[in-house]
Amino acid sequence: MHQNPEPGSDSIAYRAIPSVHKLLESPVLVEWSSRLPHEWVANAARKVLDGHRLRLADDPKVAAQTTMDELSRDVAKTLQIQTARKLRAVINATGIILHTGLGRAPLAKSATEALVEAAGNYASVEIDLKTGQRGQRVEVVEDLVCQLTGAEAAAVVNNNAAAMLIVFAVVVGHHRPRKVVVSRGELIEIGGSYRLPQVMESSSAVLDEVGTTNRTHLLDYEQAITYDTAALLSVHTSNYRVQGFCKSVSIQELVELGKRHAVPVIHDIGSGLISSELCSVLAEEPSAQESIQAGADLVLFSGDKLLGGPQSGIIVGRRHWINQIRHHPLMRAVRVDKLTLAALEATLRLHHDPVRASNELPVLTMVQMSVERLQERARCIVDRLGSIDGLADVAIRSSMAYLGGGSLPAEAIESVSVCLRSREISEAELARRLRVGSAENDSMRQFPIICHVQNGAVWLDLRTVFPDQDEMLVATVVAVV
Repeated sequence: MHQNPEPGSDSIAYRAIPSVHKLLESPVLVEWSSRLPHEWVANAARKVLDGHRLRLADDPKVAAQTTMDELSRDVAKTLQIQTARKLRAVINATGIILHTGLGRAPLAKSATEALVEAAGNYASVEIDLKTGQRGQRVEVVEDLVCQLTGAEAAAVVNNNAAAMLIVFAVVVGHHRPRKVVVSRGELIEIGGSYRLPQVMESSSAVLDEVGTTNRTHLLDYEQAITYDTAALLSVHTSNYRVQGFCKSVSIQELVELGKRHAVPVIHDIGSGLISSELCSVLAEEPSAQESIQAGADLVLFSGDKLLGGPQSGIIVGRRHWINQIRHHPLMRAVRVDKLTLAALEATLRLHHDPVRASNELPVLTMVQMSVERLQERARCIVDRLGSIDGLADVAIRSSMAYLGGGSLPAEAIESVSVCLRSREISEAELARRLRVGSAENDSMRQFPIICHVQNGAVWLDLRTVFPDQDEMLVATVVAVV
């Protein structure tokens, strides 16, 4: 532990430490005090002075040379870091399109505009403008969702985990423990410690596992059905694949079984693809349309993955179940706000025109951008960076991008990256500077760049970089090398 006494000649250095009051009288901190509460600035000054005392204990001679101006600048730097926005727009150069850590799907321009309009104004969230009567907020988007999926009714909650929770709560009920039958091969865990069995337990559902990890047959489900069976559950294993000697039951087969025994079928398709015809790359993903056509009673999916909208959980299916979901006490806890509804409505409208959706939804434009176009952009970036003294090597490399967000985990998308090597710093340090170099100064109009390090170089995958961010990417690299 550091000691704070002031022994011998070192006491002079300790006595020279300015008081907080004195430090706050410096011109730079007077200016900060005019913009922030006094106590905020004073706390930053105390933090810097405490650090200075610790440095004196470690190296008295060096620390004693620190001037009042240097201490003031340290306080100003501390305040700059504390007041900088924590949630920043970034350039995603990872090659992961639906990057959960970066907010998953970027919104289309029309969705962003709708969100901003709703945010700055009152909005008709639960008011029917024709009748003036109070309505339900899901009505803003229900018709759009039902037209796209073919479902009888729809509900929207704040994410797909919440959708699963409230569906179990409604279907299972609370009168007595009831079973939900699910394949062992579909007992998923996703990021953030979300485990399907634990969600089921929290809703009073009793998990009834059937089959094995790699093989589950229709007979396994049928033999598990008893008078206590509340539902049959099919979960899309969106973030992993079981290959080789394996077998699973299709949603069509499960629906037929459910009909024979009068047991509802729940299908969690996860990734949120509306139609498999939207993009050939996504054809392997289950779609909400297909599941509804197969006869599933309830279908659940995310709004911020392949749909390309805001974070939300969308439930479609039979009106009998949807009405119960809407009136369940949990709905109040998991409902969405006007910002989500505004962005979701605009996103769904785009899906009604597949051509517009392909051209305007960032998720789809990124997936479909040609390698030739990526190479063209890469050449322009390399031409700009090739003469920078701080870079030892700037090269174009073939790379592989991924959808991410638990979609098509085994399917890579051919991509193009710009690879950087610095003359003086390691690839890890260069990646750090790209990530934080401008994070403390919003006025630089630069976004932090999130990239990855591989084979001794920093890789900037252009498939997830918007074309209009290329200039900013170059400027940020130049600023930090």
